[in-house]
Amino acid sequence: MKQIKTKLATASCALALSIAAITAQADTIKVGVLHSLSGTMAISETTLKDTMLMLIEEQNAKGGLLGKQLEAVVVDPASDWPLFAERARELLERDQVAAIFGTWTSVSRKSVLPVVEELNGLLFYPVQYEGEESSRNVIYTGAAPNQQAIPAVDYLMNELGIERWVLAGTDYVYPRTTNRILESYLKQMGVASDDIMINYTPFGHSDWQTIVSDIRRFGSAGKKTAVVSTINGDANVPFYRELAAQGVSAEDIPVIAFSVGEEELSGIDTGPLVGHLAAWNYFMSVDTEENDAFIERWHDFIGDTNRVTNDPMEAHYIGFNLWVEAVNKAGSTDVSAVQDAIIGITVPNLTGSFATLMPNHHITKPVLIGEIQADGQFEVVWQTPSTVIGDAWSDYLEGSKDIMSYWRAPLMCGNYNVVTKTCSGQNYE
Repeated sequence: MKQIKTKLATASCALALSIAAITAQADTIKVGVLHSLSGTMAISETTLKDTMLMLIEEQNAKGGLLGKQLEAVVVDPASDWPLFAERARELLERDQVAAIFGTWTSVSRKSVLPVVEELNGLLFYPVQYEGEESSRNVIYTGAAPNQQAIPAVDYLMNELGIERWVLAGTDYVYPRTTNRILESYLKQMGVASDDIMINYTPFGHSDWQTIVSDIRRFGSAGKKTAVVSTINGDANVPFYRELAAQGVSAEDIPVIAFSVGEEELSGIDTGPLVGHLAAWNYFMSVDTEENDAFIERWHDFIGDTNRVTNDPMEAHYIGFNLWVEAVNKAGSTDVSAVQDAIIGITVPNLTGSFATLMPNHHITKPVLIGEIQADGQFEVVWQTPSTVIGDAWSDYLEGSKDIMSYWRAPLMCGNYNVVTKTCSGQNYE
């Protein structure tokens, strides 16, 4: 009899602990953080993990969300593209996160995409990308090509008189698609095929001597030449070092980068790179009260006044605030309710204006061109007079120019052909 009582007491205790664990889970709202903390992309993504932890801590200090505290669930997909899908599935099925903030490269986003669509998760993607995609389960807070690549080429052509173009990128989805758009755009603007050089290298590429020599040779034809760089991750460090070693200056052949920001420059001797350019929608050097306050909070959180801020950090800042506002509006973290509530929400950005989520799940953004300074910061040398609406489908590709994305009733389609009046791909009619 005593043994039976002991077993009952043990079972009762286990049940109580289980109920307590379930109650504890119910008392928090879990937020997935899906960024590489190791591997070739850690140089860029680790800071975004820290940014999310700061934003979650700040929201909890305000009382949390819907009366509950937020709980960050951080995973490391280790720059391994299939592992991104596995980790995303774990976050949604095992951890039951309300939303995922993460991925950097397009190949990692595309790895996660079928998972969030299958499980009806919600991914906030904070990095510039190639477009040619629209999902109801993704909020694209980074720049589409018309919010970065096209304005950057226009700047080089109209302000610097560039006539020859080197399109240099890492060999994966984003650079190849972006350069396909840029090549088409340049040709439509009258640039000859012989004046366009395209080159791709693998992730983590380190031997740039031959490629930089080829760029120098291509730029010696008597026409003003520029490099449009979609080189990603830690390969940027040896690329810029080789440019300096071979004496490629901004006056001779300017480089405008789409994936190099303050974080990447913090590991490079920027002295020889002064004058080279980057196109983003935010720079740490932007002089606004909102940005000053954000930088101060970042330094307090990270405990290091030397740590920089960058564009994808601002994209997470915007995306997180959009999600918070949508959850409050919906009165729920249910993904379908948040999807309905989030379109049209407007939140401040850090450059002094506002970001609005449009029905195509892209936000409005200003476009800024920054010039590298000796201290590793950027001086803004040009910007759009107002914010630009992101376009999911390029106007410069034959298969895309007639397609639009609209995630509101009655259309509810990401691939709607305005000529044939048909929806292909994911839709919710």
